[in-house]
Amino acid sequence: MKFLEYAGLDLDAINCSLNIETPECKVFGRVEPYSCKAAGADKKLYKQLENKYDPAAHSNILSPPEDDSIRNIISPFGPMDQPASRKTLFYLIGTLNASFPDYDFSDTKPEHFRKEPSVGIVVNSINATLFNHGNERVVKDLRIWESIDQLIDLEDSDVYSFNPDADSDPNDEEGGGTLWSFNYFFYNRKLKRIIYFTMRGVANGVPVDEDGDEDDGNFSNTDDDQDGVGHRRKGSSNVDDDFVAGDMDMS
Repeated sequence: MKFLEYAGLDLDAINCSLNIETPECKVFGRVEPYSCKAAGADKKLYKQLENKYDPAAHSNILSPPEDDSIRNIISPFGPMDQPASRKTLFYLIGTLNASFPDYDFSDTKPEHFRKEPSVGIVVNSINATLFNHGNERVVKDLRIWESIDQLIDLEDSDVYSFNPDADSDPNDEEGGGTLWSFNYFFYNRKLKRIIYFTMRGVANGVPVDEDGDEDDGNFSNTDDDQDGVGHRRKGSSNVDDDFVAGDMDMS
């Protein structure tokens, strides 16, 4: 997965504005655009997932019941015996690996993701979170959704959320003080792009450095040998308030 930079879109300003402090908590967030073009490490991940979920890769070693168990896996992406379903899982895991380089998400399972009912529901949920924490500026002044729409074409995108186990969430560590978090992937198949949008609220009083990370300067667990979904790698203006895109309230 390749991080994308676009002239004319000030994602740095948007990401800076997503990091605020409120009386209740410190809020950290970021929006990251990625191309689905595979890099060297991604190719290894793709092969690993194909070996795990492609029935053809097991045709000579699995008995019929075991082969059927792979074919019958129903995921948020569709049946896992279908190449398109496996490719979507690959793209989302590859995005997580790129966004959290200290973590290895290769063991993440399809059930740790969820396909959201609509882009509009997710947009309104994120807006509610931003407004509830006093951050209307990023929506109304910086027009975050217009920028994201230019990058991904929201009306032609699917949205998936990542819901890891509490002890393997890259947005938290044991005793890290995270009160809430979300991880959304806006995925446009035609453009072969993903926007990763993540935010979290950290309890006031938890030590953070200037980058907004707790304690050791990253979002990862401190146990290098931890198993789980995302285990740590070893060694490692004026606004038109009626602006809408489809059924999304982006104002």
